[in-house]
Amino acid sequence: MKRILFVALLLCIAFNSFSQDFDFGKVTREELQLSSYSKDTTANAVVLKEFGTAAISSEAPFPLIFEHHVRIKIFNKKAFEHGNIIIPVYKSDTQNMETVSHINGITFTTKADGSIAKTPLELKKVYKENKNRYWDLVKFAMPNLTDGCIIEYKYQIESPFKFNFRKWVFQWDIPKVYSEYVAMIPSVYEYNVTLIGLLKIGNTKSEVAQDCFNGGNGFTADCSKMTYSMSDIPALVEEDYMTAASNYRSAINFELAQYYDYRGGKHAVTKDWKDIDYDLKRGVEFGGQMKKTDLFKTVLPSITKGSNDELTKAKAVYAYTQKWFKWNNIHTYSSDDGIKKAMESHSGSVADINLSLIAALSAAGLNTEAVLLSTRENGVINKVYPVVSDFNYVVAKVNIGDKSYLLDATDPLLPFGLLPIRCINDQGRVISSEKPSYWIDMVAQQRESSSYNLDLTLGEDGKISGTIICYSNGYEAYNKRKAIKKFNSTEEYVESLDERMPKIKILNSSFGSLDSLDQTLSEKYEVQIDAYDDLNTDRFSFNPFFIDPVKENPFKLKERSYPVDWGAPSDTRMTLILRYPAKFEIQSKPDAVGLALPLEGGKYSVNSSSEENKLSFSQLVSLNKSIYQPNEYPYIKELFNKIVETQKSEIVFKKKL
Repeated sequence: MKRILFVALLLCIAFNSFSQDFDFGKVTREELQLSSYSKDTTANAVVLKEFGTAAISSEAPFPLIFEHHVRIKIFNKKAFEHGNIIIPVYKSDTQNMETVSHINGITFTTKADGSIAKTPLELKKVYKENKNRYWDLVKFAMPNLTDGCIIEYKYQIESPFKFNFRKWVFQWDIPKVYSEYVAMIPSVYEYNVTLIGLLKIGNTKSEVAQDCFNGGNGFTADCSKMTYSMSDIPALVEEDYMTAASNYRSAINFELAQYYDYRGGKHAVTKDWKDIDYDLKRGVEFGGQMKKTDLFKTVLPSITKGSNDELTKAKAVYAYTQKWFKWNNIHTYSSDDGIKKAMESHSGSVADINLSLIAALSAAGLNTEAVLLSTRENGVINKVYPVVSDFNYVVAKVNIGDKSYLLDATDPLLPFGLLPIRCINDQGRVISSEKPSYWIDMVAQQRESSSYNLDLTLGEDGKISGTIICYSNGYEAYNKRKAIKKFNSTEEYVESLDERMPKIKILNSSFGSLDSLDQTLSEKYEVQIDAYDDLNTDRFSFNPFFIDPVKENPFKLKERSYPVDWGAPSDTRMTLILRYPAKFEIQSKPDAVGLALPLEGGKYSVNSSSEENKLSFSQLVSLNKSIYQPNEYPYIKELFNKIVETQKSEIVFKKKL
């Protein structure tokens, strides 16, 4: 989804003199009277105007200054969320952090006499929230939101971090009439620039100013002003089964390639992988932690006792690491305070836990590497040129014989060799102590598989009794174990199931391999279903799709420009035996279904048969691919249309003559 525009830009500063911002607070009566957006009549809001500018200041310590100004028409209350403004600000420590200032906002409404009312934002209601160690959130809510109002706000961010020049996102989840971004950088800074998404920049204009940047010590530099603009920008409508929307929103991204000091010395920032390998392997926060094998020498004999082969040994080390640590939910690929401190506190970030795992596996004599990756929420890695800041996660890769296993010890319920779905995202970079780094596909190693076997009997009293047995493997087993372990006991879990299904009473239950993460998880329930008051009737119907029915098609778009990403292939099977009283026979039942996706991408099938007052029924939903491309979208949409349509069908029984 990323296209290189050009490799280096020589840009500039002094943005006040270059700005082409629109007037703040001067909305028109025509804007307030607008009842819909002609190019997207389904939109609940539309951005009327948006302007941004970014520049590197001439004043020491030469911070990056970003200004954002936007005017939004709110058509109805469904768009009130756009009045809740959240500005993420990055911080590396208490001395280096971004700050937000010059916040101003107004809500415009129409009075009864047709005049325009203005409700200003009260600055005392702006507040900062600590999200985690690296991010704060500056928040404010626009006042007096009503159907048909206009909100307008602006703010400024001052940042000491010039590596990532301010990104501009043209495409939101609501359409925009016009958006413009002015990037101004001294020519001493050179940035790699990428265009993300499918939309083309409507207009790009370049201007040059001489000696417009004063870097101190008598040093000046020429500047350039690059103006990017787009009109009539459609909304990017998010839908189920997609990775980060940032992968697909049309945007301009900047990454610092190199810069020059006032003496003319050149300093490369963007490096090739050879240089990055060198820095990572010798860095205290990454490679230095991988080498701390001595921390595990004394405990390894007890951990691996009885392990007769490398795989058994690796599983023992992995299980030990899972139990030792509690993850603090921080995503990072390097350990800030070191794994020794994390081990002492039994708590740490992704890097603390998985770098500890790597060190422990290495201490056990196993060939182990680190894999840097970007989670699904974080977005896809730019592989055109190395950008280490794109990564936000690290896992272990242990090589045993001719097989490799990817391991993440942050979750005590993850079986050996199964990564959480958040890690299944494009490719990761393997960092090895013995050879150059290389790319590896981050694909699911197991399917999401579930199988339901129902053996039921319908009695004369209208009640259905019998057993429901469910077998789960792969990600389905992992998800089920997580759901069960949220409760203090399996009895509490079953009680919660009972409460959620008022017509189904669970009489007895049992679980198999609940704590054996590598084994198939089984659940067995003896149930009684209050299906009918009685069977003193000539006709009744029964819906066999009452186990996890698909009530609504998750795919509603006419076209989808981004892939359908399941994370992992999946299989869901259901077989049903229903015995019914001899005085009834089947009058009608769902038609047999056999629908297949192109290129063996998956299938949906339904079959049934009956004999001697026994109904045999089966359903299979099989999706054989993790990712379906946009051109496959119509097929998978139609498959789910068929599932929803079929699952509305019922089996009709009638009394024999």
